[in-house]
Amino acid sequence: MKALDILRTAIGNSFRSRLRTTLTVIAIFIGAFTLTITNGLGTGINNYIDTQVSAVGAPDVMTVTKPTETATTSDGPQKYDPDAASTISSGTGQPGATVVALTDDDITAIGAIDGITSVEPIVRVSPDYVSWGDNDKFVLSLSALGGRVAVDLAAGSGFTSDSTTAEIILPTDYIEPMGFADYDSAIGQQVTIGITDALREQHTVTATIVGVQEPTLFGTTATLNDTLTTELFDAQSTGLPASSTEEFASAVAHFDPASTDQEVSTIKKDLTAAGYSGTTVSDQIGTFQTVIDGIILVLNAFAVIALLAAGFGIVNTLLMSVQERTREIGLMKAMGMSGSRIFALFSAEAVFIGFLGSAIGSAVGIALGSVISSVLANGFLSGLVGLQLIAFTPISIISVILLVMAIALVAAVLPAAKAARQSPIDSLRYE
Repeated sequence: MKALDILRTAIGNSFRSRLRTTLTVIAIFIGAFTLTITNGLGTGINNYIDTQVSAVGAPDVMTVTKPTETATTSDGPQKYDPDAASTISSGTGQPGATVVALTDDDITAIGAIDGITSVEPIVRVSPDYVSWGDNDKFVLSLSALGGRVAVDLAAGSGFTSDSTTAEIILPTDYIEPMGFADYDSAIGQQVTIGITDALREQHTVTATIVGVQEPTLFGTTATLNDTLTTELFDAQSTGLPASSTEEFASAVAHFDPASTDQEVSTIKKDLTAAGYSGTTVSDQIGTFQTVIDGIILVLNAFAVIALLAAGFGIVNTLLMSVQERTREIGLMKAMGMSGSRIFALFSAEAVFIGFLGSAIGSAVGIALGSVISSVLANGFLSGLVGLQLIAFTPISIISVILLVMAIALVAAVLPAAKAARQSPIDSLRYE
């Protein structure tokens, strides 16, 4: 009996007891369906995270600070360091930690580190409001990384290279409340930004809208170009000593976007050796992504447990099939069919049952997952533009099917071996 004949016979034998085979297929279907959905969930969320990281320029941007040691209660209070800047201004320190202010010399030292192509200090500005014409004023939230990174635009072309004009990119959420008809109508319009200085006097700065930005994982924040940031910083610094405007809580360092993980790690080590700390956007959301991966792993474990339970169903199905077909097995052996061929026949039955259950489970999982993802994207999760909660890739689907077929093959070893070992004489006498 050739391999194709064995496969054809195995498929036919699988449907001899339709009820038993159907129940086994349903058990496999549940596990394969669950595994397909959980894999799709992990793929969709991770794809969205990767997109958001790319949108804020993570491939070539690193935030650099100069931290001091974290205070610990066991060692008592730390000595006062007059050069330490407040953690409130940096927004990057941990509770109990301080961040030493960066100076122009630090900026130069960071830029000299191998692998860093450019570095600019980050100045913090806190505008009071933004408004257009005589319309209402709205609190303005700003991107922490400023205008040095890429943004996902819903309209406009973004900042003009080396522009000396104050430019701003507003989030989509601001457009309608500020009085604009739509995203495109906002492009090119002048907005007024209010900011208060150290003497509690309010200044106003005018800026041109050059883009409308989609919301991201980091919230709905506006992005300013360097010219606008400088104007706001100068207005905000009115009344402060000159020395205070020459210190920075952190800096943005750029490196080659094509750098490997090892090269980025080397840059971080060199920064640490020089007394600085470098953090990429990927590092900042790494914990979040790890939690997501952990949840998906647990859900996948439950799906695998269901598949293992279905494997015992395959064992039971084939053992009963071997017992019912004892005389048939004896006849096949009497006609010259080898034990290895009989083993292959029953193994092929198990693999076919596994394939049938996993294929149906994956197909239903893809269909239902796509519908759920579409409904959520247009409803509850509509604020997260570009999020496809459940996404599928050919590799993940094929992996699920192959995994189930492998479990089915392992489950077939015992009953297939029992069939292959049977004596033809004893089998023919079996009642």
